[in-house]
Amino acid sequence: MRFFSDNAASVHPSVLDAMAQANHVDTAYDGDALSGALDAAFSEVFETEVTALWIATGTAANALALATLCPPYRGIVCHRDAHIQNDEAGAPEFYSGGAKLLGAEGEAAKLTPATITGLLDGIANDVHRTQAAAISITNATEYGQSYAPSEVTAIGALAKERGLRLHMDGARFANAVVHTGATPADLTWRSGVEALSFGFIKNGGLSAEALILFDRSLADEVRIRRKRAGHLSSKGRYQAAQILAMLKGDLWLTNARAANAGAIRLAEAAAGRLINPVQANEVFVVMHAGEVAKLREQGFDFYDWGPGEARFVVSWDQPEAEIAALATALAAL
Repeated sequence: MRFFSDNAASVHPSVLDAMAQANHVDTAYDGDALSGALDAAFSEVFETEVTALWIATGTAANALALATLCPPYRGIVCHRDAHIQNDEAGAPEFYSGGAKLLGAEGEAAKLTPATITGLLDGIANDVHRTQAAAISITNATEYGQSYAPSEVTAIGALAKERGLRLHMDGARFANAVVHTGATPADLTWRSGVEALSFGFIKNGGLSAEALILFDRSLADEVRIRRKRAGHLSSKGRYQAAQILAMLKGDLWLTNARAANAGAIRLAEAAAGRLINPVQANEVFVVMHAGEVAKLREQGFDFYDWGPGEARFVVSWDQPEAEIAALATALAAL
């Protein structure tokens, strides 16, 4: 019974069907009809005109966006526990040609204007120090916390005041939208976000994420960088088909609701053990080694987050029986 990661979840049948329907001759790269439909589809989701590009992985989507927003001789403010800092093997630095990640503090991997300002004010304004050019926030964060629109707006205002660009890593953006009840627009461009890495793979996709550019003037450079990085797939229509299938009928939100609801059930069963409130599809709990072993003996697979801590991730397709079994096991500890 796997609660290790939603990266291991199955692909939604609608996504597989869409790929099968795309299995015919069409223009190569991103000149096909499906790729050409992405801008309009996402413009409807975000209630404004955007440019949307398919990317094979979340790491590449983040790195390409940040490389476009930040020159190689400047820095990117992120949380010290951010995925781009700890889990992407230096990809932002590699794709940007050397931009430095500047790690800031914040509760549950969430940045605030105060923690960002504290970091920025500690950087002397001279040629000996890396000056920031961009801020990257993750929604939901690495500890499963969701930014509300007001929190993003406050960071967006600070970014504008300081002349910085704002990127959002949305690997679990769907889960954040469901938790906050906010519109995708309010969580992004209306709050100052200029580029969003929109995750689909964790939420029912197969091999396609989307990079959404609210500042459409960035599109040409991102396209060049995508090709140079080896991410311009020759048969991109299959990636576009996956994304369009997830957007159709708000399947991306339906899947996220299922995952979030399962996480809430686990949180209720683990009352008193929660490290943070559950605001997406991840549950972080305090658990000693004996309890960890006991759960694994019962067949549960999960992540040892740190000393005395464990993480459980509920996927969109998690069987109800598995969620019930884990909830019972957690309550019985």
